[in-house]
Amino acid sequence: MANCLNLDSPRSFFLYAGAGTGKTRALIKAMKRLQRTHGTALRQSGRRVAVITYTNAACDEIRSRIAFDPVFAVSTIHSFAWDLICPFHVDVSGWLRRNLTAEIEDLEEKQARNKVGTKAHSDRAAKIDSKRARLQNLASIREFTYNPNGENIGKNSLHHAEVIAMSAAFLEEKVLMRQVLIRKHPVLLIDESQDTQKALIDAVFFTQSHHPDKFCLGLFGDTMQRIYPDGKEGLEKAVPDTWARPALKTNHRCPNRIVDLLNNIRSEADGAEQEAKEGAADGVVRLFLVNQLENLDRSKTEARAMTLMAEAASDDDWLDRAFVKLLTLEHHMAASRGGFAGFFEPLYRIDRYKTGLRDGTLSGVAFLVQQVLPLVQALEAEDRFGLAQVLKTHSPLLSAAKLRESGSAMADLNAARESTSTLSSLWDGNVDPSLMEVLERIEQTGLLPVPEVITPLVKGMSTTVESRDSVAEAIDDPSDPAIEAWREALQAPFSELRAYVEYVSDRSRFGTHHGIKGLQFPRVMVIVDDEEARGFVFSYEKLLGAKNPTATDERNKREGKETSIDKTRRLLYVTCSRAEQSLAILAYTKEPKLVAGRVKELGWFRNGEIVEL
Repeated sequence: MANCLNLDSPRSFFLYAGAGTGKTRALIKAMKRLQRTHGTALRQSGRRVAVITYTNAACDEIRSRIAFDPVFAVSTIHSFAWDLICPFHVDVSGWLRRNLTAEIEDLEEKQARNKVGTKAHSDRAAKIDSKRARLQNLASIREFTYNPNGENIGKNSLHHAEVIAMSAAFLEEKVLMRQVLIRKHPVLLIDESQDTQKALIDAVFFTQSHHPDKFCLGLFGDTMQRIYPDGKEGLEKAVPDTWARPALKTNHRCPNRIVDLLNNIRSEADGAEQEAKEGAADGVVRLFLVNQLENLDRSKTEARAMTLMAEAASDDDWLDRAFVKLLTLEHHMAASRGGFAGFFEPLYRIDRYKTGLRDGTLSGVAFLVQQVLPLVQALEAEDRFGLAQVLKTHSPLLSAAKLRESGSAMADLNAARESTSTLSSLWDGNVDPSLMEVLERIEQTGLLPVPEVITPLVKGMSTTVESRDSVAEAIDDPSDPAIEAWREALQAPFSELRAYVEYVSDRSRFGTHHGIKGLQFPRVMVIVDDEEARGFVFSYEKLLGAKNPTATDERNKREGKETSIDKTRRLLYVTCSRAEQSLAILAYTKEPKLVAGRVKELGWFRNGEIVEL
């Protein structure tokens, strides 16, 4: 790989890095080599090495490990795409006009074939009206806005999918855009490339193929760890023969037994194998099969499995839930176990809220997480300094402008103190007030500015048509179910916000199969439960032999396309590869005998490792 990172004669590459092989370490090593060999030249020419990784936390980690050297532009894929297109207002407006026109025509064609009076017909009519209004507003927009890390609301905001689609289209259609990218970033390194949006991957492939002597594209990843549907299927097959293909095959994370299991799970996919590091421990693996009966107490079942794991692994930390990472297929499964379903579930039903809700950046949720919760925590801890910091930073009562205009700063401080006391009284007698009650008290006292997206929903506040129009404008559609979703979520007790924040901050013992990429834990329990997951894209019952493949699965297999079994296999591989010491897979199934027979036939588990609860 070192020979590829030569700006005078660059060579693009795909670094295969299986689970636990040190992919991030290899990425940092590549960056430090560029820092040593080309750092001065890049600074003098005003160019930077672009590095794309999957999360903001990963960006922060990478920046810290290269001492925050500004010669590297480290960002998420959405930030990178926005940085590329944001200077080109006219092009963005033109693309939106063409795209909205095409979408409206497509919707109108479907509407003409749809029966009047159905919900689908009324929903489609609302979409058409919304897109027409947006199309009409384009001419009045002087500047587009976009937040890569949260919900984008307002008439001049762009959506996440639009930013990715535009950046990809501009790279493929406009020579100037490709030249801009190459001049700014002669090297582009993409972490987790298998999960980077297909359109953008195709666009940077296209750019590299037209400028191979000026542009180095470096992909880091493992196609077996692709878990999002918008990643490029068969990425490894699309890599040109002229590229370098270095590989990392030693798993430094998992013990021997878990590495063997990973190789077995992967054997029917691509057959790639890893080896455990020299001197690795043996490790412990168990598959617990649970007959999925009605009224089954999942909490007790999972506690029983943990007790058996403590015995098998001679590790009493399995008895303490705080030391066990539970991985579920869907976020709502984690929410029900983690005690924040009342707040999470209503908002998670709104598709466009899901991304911001998963990381706490959703408009309205960010206010609760970053302002309300720290305020309440400071009050509970009697932390006068922390309380002062929150109020000084966020409260209108102590804003610089308010204090300048006031005739008595002491009176303002006393008013703020009285307001915090009024808020704190909600918890008197160990009461757990609802989020709605807390927000109502905050609005009444003026402690914090409640955002528009939830202002009209708070009890005791205006419910006039104007107020509903305010929230409707914030979410683009007055009939939008998001209004009722917020209303329902705010009825949840305040304690659920605390649990939710622990979850999205990855401080809870719960995680999802999708959300633990790059993480590792000593003790892992993978919860396999198709029925509770309520999904149709993945099927552990098919993978483990409790159900037969569908006709669609068989057709896709014949045509060389992915099946639901392929997708589920990858998820299982990723989750199992998080375990550093011991691993439990707990499968809820209607056919435990069939599953036991199937996994024995596959050779995934050894004698004594399959336990029927």
